[in-house]
Amino acid sequence: MQATIVKASRTRIKEDIETIARFGGLSEGGVTRLALSKEDMDGRKYLIEKMKEAGLNVTIDAVGNTIGRREGKKKLAPIMIGSHLDTVPCGGNYDGIAGVIAALETIRMLNDEGVETVRPIEVVNFTAEESSRFLTATMGSKCMKGSLTIDKIKSLKDKNGNSFYDALSQAGFEPDKLDSVKKYIGDYHAFIELHIEQGPVLEAEKKPIGIVTFIAAPTRMKINIKGKADHSGNTPMNMRRDALAGASEIILALEKIASEEAGRHTVGTVGDVRVTPGAMNVIPGEVELLVDIRDIDMNEKRKAYELFIESINEVASKRNLIIERELLVNDTPVQMSAKIINTIQEATESLGYPYKIMHSGAGHDAMNLVPITDVGMIFIPSVDGISHNIKEFTEMEDICNGADVLYASLYKLAMEDQ
Repeated sequence: MQATIVKASRTRIKEDIETIARFGGLSEGGVTRLALSKEDMDGRKYLIEKMKEAGLNVTIDAVGNTIGRREGKKKLAPIMIGSHLDTVPCGGNYDGIAGVIAALETIRMLNDEGVETVRPIEVVNFTAEESSRFLTATMGSKCMKGSLTIDKIKSLKDKNGNSFYDALSQAGFEPDKLDSVKKYIGDYHAFIELHIEQGPVLEAEKKPIGIVTFIAAPTRMKINIKGKADHSGNTPMNMRRDALAGASEIILALEKIASEEAGRHTVGTVGDVRVTPGAMNVIPGEVELLVDIRDIDMNEKRKAYELFIESINEVASKRNLIIERELLVNDTPVQMSAKIINTIQEATESLGYPYKIMHSGAGHDAMNLVPITDVGMIFIPSVDGISHNIKEFTEMEDICNGADVLYASLYKLAMEDQ
């Protein structure tokens, strides 16, 4: 069943996004709203108020995933839509937020039109999508998938030593009831996540909508390089065990592997370097690296990882360094549902919006719902391709266009009675 063409309210979306931007807002623009921080909890409180205003029945599970439900005519498996409100440090106002607010707006659009869907609809704000605080991404949806254990969430800690388990408890949630969060095949009819692209392709090709086919997945590591801290003036160059020089070789090796030796979609990043003791006149004795390798092909990602390990071992041997590594995450790339891809494509064409079929190099909560239900993603443009940055920006018109496509897709799926 096709929806009549209904347009999202620019005024409502703009007000919501601007209000949420205040929670953790920075004087220079952008926002820091780390998972389960006071700022995150304040943003959640605002969202819950808006969900209730839209007539949604709000529930919060044991790990803080916040769900607003609109009932349907029949007691069938619901359609879930949404994203996340938490951000990276010094992040932007659109990553995740645009998807949550667009999802909420589709509910208000249904209300405006007096539409009663056959199936229930649930709007979700997932907990801890960003890896910035606990070094593991998409944790709320991973709990829905059932891939995190109590022991694991106790082991994941932030820079202050607070575990994900403790942070959940301090926020008033019930992590000991983790098993209650898990969802199973048949619990949902479909899931769609709208998200900013976080890249330059849609803007460059002047396409307001991207329809995602694959989501890349990360392999993440913590590498600890141990050399010997010595006096920078009295230690000859050929007698040094410089941990930072070794780290530099490792960083460049990863760049070469991702650029030249692995798959055409492979990317590799060292996103954090911590040097000890960190003094100008002391040879670095220890360095910690945080590494991220991604691909949409698991075999190519594995190849990049294996080549990287070889490079690490070579550097350790050549420079007489002790190098320890900890595998933090090794997620599997996923393919979106052909049914949902077709549904989004038909909705986009019915609205007359140009679109691009594309993959996502970034991971998203959507990937964790793939084993449970049919999943799809809608991308909208990021100005200059900037994301995870205070300059992150998406035009309000593009958010509204995305919400229109989400509405038309949602309508069709929510009217299915089988």
